[in-house]
Amino acid sequence: MLQDVVRPRGPYSLRLSARTDAFRTPLPGGDEGVAWQRYDGALVLRARGEAGLLLLRFMLALEDDHAEFVRRFRSDPLLGRSIGELHGLRPLRLATVTQSLVRAICGQLIDARRARAIERAILRVCGGPGLTRQAVGGLSPAQLRRLGLATARASTLVRLCRSLELESLRSVPIEAAAARLLRERGIGPWSVGVIGLEGLGSYRYGLVGDLALVKLCASLYDRWVETWETAEVLEPYGEWAGLACVYLLRGSRAGLVPGVSADRARLVRVAARRAA
Repeated sequence: MLQDVVRPRGPYSLRLSARTDAFRTPLPGGDEGVAWQRYDGALVLRARGEAGLLLLRFMLALEDDHAEFVRRFRSDPLLGRSIGELHGLRPLRLATVTQSLVRAICGQLIDARRARAIERAILRVCGGPGLTRQAVGGLSPAQLRRLGLATARASTLVRLCRSLELESLRSVPIEAAAARLLRERGIGPWSVGVIGLEGLGSYRYGLVGDLALVKLCASLYDRWVETWETAEVLEPYGEWAGLACVYLLRGSRAGLVPGVSADRARLVRVAARRAA
């Protein structure tokens, strides 16, 4: 095993980001990445090869300083408390853009648990983490349907894996990558948010239309909202909209977003159903 010691750029907490003090993840080619954070803030990384160490740095977002985000929004009415409590939080990334596409397509299901089960099934069939577009594109829509993916989503996933050089999207500006993805049938703003955050390592695009964000907005606005309206709550954060979304969702679960509560969202939803 090779070892590297890396000092993250800007505020960073492995415990907040990975929800563990000792991070371990399978890497492509049968490699395994291991990381833990020392008391001085540096992270110790281990993998079998240099490529594994480099990928681990990307997956843990160690180079992506978000100090500017913390500085700009630490007094924000919605984000301030979350940034104060969670300022070392960064969203983790997946090993390949292809895997983030699989997650995005599966995650279009409302049932998150079912979506993750289908994602894991696809991973098993395609050889585990480090999914390539060739492996996923080699499946047929019928095979994906047998794994639980609906017909339209299965067709979208196969088509994109066969027609797009997905991994090359990491080398183009995020706006260009997002525009390219949005031209594809079956890919909307929510899916671009997932791929941007977890596949491309960008903080630009949030999870517009995410059910948890819908509930957060309903609690804030005291009415049930349409999925497209969730973009309004992220708009003030500009190029940090994706990271703001992460902090809002994590912060709301921890009771750190003023005016937001699960009980209020439920009451709003019940009232909307009765009025329908």
